[in-house]
Amino acid sequence: MKIAIAGGTGFIGKALTSYLLKKKHMIYILTRDISNKEDQQNLKFIEWLSPKTTPEEHLEGIDAFINLSGESLNSGRWTKQRKKRIVSSRVDTTKEVVRILSSLKSKPKVLLNTSAIGIYGTSLGESFSESSSTVGSDFLATTVSVWEQEALKATKFGIRTCLLRLGVVLGQGGGALNRMIMPYQFFIGGTIGSGKQWLSWIHIDDVIKSIEFLLYTEAISGPINLTAPNPVQMKEFGRTISEVLKRPHWLPVPSFALKLLLGQMSILVLEGQRVLPKKLQDHGYSFSYVTAKDALGNIKEI
Repeated sequence: MKIAIAGGTGFIGKALTSYLLKKKHMIYILTRDISNKEDQQNLKFIEWLSPKTTPEEHLEGIDAFINLSGESLNSGRWTKQRKKRIVSSRVDTTKEVVRILSSLKSKPKVLLNTSAIGIYGTSLGESFSESSSTVGSDFLATTVSVWEQEALKATKFGIRTCLLRLGVVLGQGGGALNRMIMPYQFFIGGTIGSGKQWLSWIHIDDVIKSIEFLLYTEAISGPINLTAPNPVQMKEFGRTISEVLKRPHWLPVPSFALKLLLGQMSILVLEGQRVLPKKLQDHGYSFSYVTAKDALGNIKEI
């Protein structure tokens, strides 16, 4: 396949690109700056989101477009300015993706557009699948909702569009895991907040393999939860980290302290949702990691 990837230099993008290159696909990475990037066999870098750039001229004939673009949610306090960047890094880039698709004479068969389980809002008691009509009212939920509406405009061109509602991605070298395990590495790990909040996680390998699965599974479109089949509550997840690292799980982190430290961003660790990957399972995807213990045990660098 000829596959365009926006956001190909991030945590998921690097892993996905490496995997797809091993499968002999031709990959086009869209990036803002190509000055320090060299094309390789089956890998070409294309400049976009800069004045006068026309990436569509290099993408005629692609089979799939994967949009992973978006500023990290957990790299800083959510100031007004940062919220604007979080929204624009998702919505504006998706608008540009749709513009590119509209200009291609030969349309790709599929658009896989990153989204997030944050759209469901937070809940201690409810479970969410792709058929859930619930949309939260917090900042994350409203951002994801607008983001998805932009991506769905690709359906006007007859392009199968998948909204990849990602959970918390566990993998070495990036994502949220490094911050989550750090207290345990210093022997001060413990329950965060009430510990009852749900963590809907997925191993990076399953992210990559489910994306590959979606490239070929023409029967799937719309929202797709990229989460493992067994979400865990934060207290259990902390104990699992403790067991895998052979470190104590003893020092609780009260909610008010995190709210003071992180502000509104504390929602990422103090609240959550129990999200199930019903569409993937219904269509026969087999997860490599179904328990948090298996996933954490596989991540060697922790």
